Amino acid sequence: MAFNWINPKDYSFNSFLLLERFQIRLMMESSGWHKEKNEWHRSMGVALNANPVVAWYLKRRCPECAALVDAIASEAPKSTDTAEIRKAEVYVLASVEDFTIYTTPESMADNCDFIRGWSKERLYALTDLTGKTVLDVGAGSGRLTFAAAEKAAWVYASEPVGTLREFMREKIISDGIHNVRVLDGLVTELPFPDNTFDVVMSGHVIGDDWDAEVAELTRVCKPGGWLIDCPGDSERDMTPSAELTARGWEEFHYIGSYGKDVYTHRKQIFNAVD
Repeated sequence: MAFNWINPKDYSFNSFLLLERFQIRLMMESSGWHKEKNEWHRSMGVALNANPVVAWYLKRRCPECAALVDAIASEAPKSTDTAEIRKAEVYVLASVEDFTIYTTPESMADNCDFIRGWSKERLYALTDLTGKTVLDVGAGSGRLTFAAAEKAAWVYASEPVGTLREFMREKIISDGIHNVRVLDGLVTELPFPDNTFDVVMSGHVIGDDWDAEVAELTRVCKPGGWLIDCPGDSERDMTPSAELTARGWEEFHYIGSYGKDVYTHRKQIFNAVD
């Protein structure tokens, strides 16, 4: 699905030199997010053959994908036509436009609909953050983190993408924010002890492995604390999450700033097996 967050022609193929290991693995194993797998393989192969430094980086940053990188490159033509090469690069950059825009996090607030159209009051309506210790999982560029920091005692932003972590750290310094800490962490491997946080929140994060992800959010939440799922407003209608409601989460609906359906969710945790 195209998000329309970027013009891929504005990006160099060298942007892939900023990808994390898990991003490379997802991109290579999924052939981007495009349905045309054969075209993706051909375009990626053409681009890799024209950009050996990127091919080198992908193989060494994500060694489990090295054989796949080599195979895709070997099966594609070694073009010398600059227009054909650039067309292939743009196709691949567009196929993972979320990963691509993460290389320029300063552009996300203006270009990502879920940030641009969202109001922090949507988060505040889900739970009282005053004086709480909060974890933002998959914090991205800090949409939820910095909203929560206006009320919470402490906010920890867990984010596995380095460019996004650095963006949040720079904002902390430039804005003089003293109650936010940023660190690495995946939704299934959060670097915190059990029962640490009053509120564990996320948006646009869970959904690849519902049981494992919800279990990890639950693990780090204190008894009596809250799990929050608070996506931003979208230019497309969202649908209710049967997976969350089946797991005991409350669901809330509103019409977002773009006139589209938005659903948020929350669940109070009472013990470790909730």
